[in-house]
Amino acid sequence: MISIDIEKNLKAYSGHRTLKVDGKFPMGSITKIYGPSGSGKTTFLKCIAGLITPEKGSIMVNEVLWFEPLSGVNLPTQKRAIGFVFQDYALFPNMTVQQHLEYATKDAAWIQQLLHMGKLETLADHKPIYLSGGQQQRLAILRALAIKPKLLLMDEPFSALDPEMRSALIKELKVLFIELNATVFIVSHNPQELEGLADSELLIL
Repeated sequence: MISIDIEKNLKAYSGHRTLKVDGKFPMGSITKIYGPSGSGKTTFLKCIAGLITPEKGSIMVNEVLWFEPLSGVNLPTQKRAIGFVFQDYALFPNMTVQQHLEYATKDAAWIQQLLHMGKLETLADHKPIYLSGGQQQRLAILRALAIKPKLLLMDEPFSALDPEMRSALIKELKVLFIELNATVFIVSHNPQELEGLADSELLIL
C-alpha cells in the first residue's frame, strides 16, 4: 500500500495556493491523475519522487517511510527506485536510443523487448535530435521502464503520440504493468485516453 498525505505550497497565477493530497493506493494499481492546469499534478509526482519536498505530511510505501519531516525522514530520490517519465522527456542529447536504455539496464534481451514495444528498433543508433517528438516521448517511456520499476510516475506520457500509436502502446503497457507488478501514477490532460488502463483516479483541484 502507498499512503500519501501531503501539503505543498504552489505559486499560481492567482497567487499562492496549496496542493493537498490524502489517499491510499494499493500496490499494483494504476491511477490516472487529472485536474485543471496549475493545480499541482506534476508537483505531486515530483513530491513522490523526492524531487520536490512538501511543507508537511508523509509518504509511506509498503510500510517503509519515505517522507515525514516530523521524524526527519526524507529518502533520497535514488533510493526510491522510481521510474519517471518527464513531460519534457529529459533525454540526454549525446546518448543514442540504445545508450539511454543501456544506461538504465544491462539486460540486452529486455532492451530489445522495449525497443520492439516502442517501435524504435531501427532507430537504436539515433540521438534525440534526430527523433520526432513522438519518438522522443516513446524513448522516455522505455527508459523509465528499463529499470523494471515497482513504482512508475508518468507525466503526460502520450501527449505527442498519434491516436493509433497511443492506443497500441497503451495496450502493451497494460500487459507489461501486470508483468512487472508495477504501481503507476499517470498525469493526463485527457483522462479518457486512459480508459481501460487505469483502475482508479485522482482529481487534483
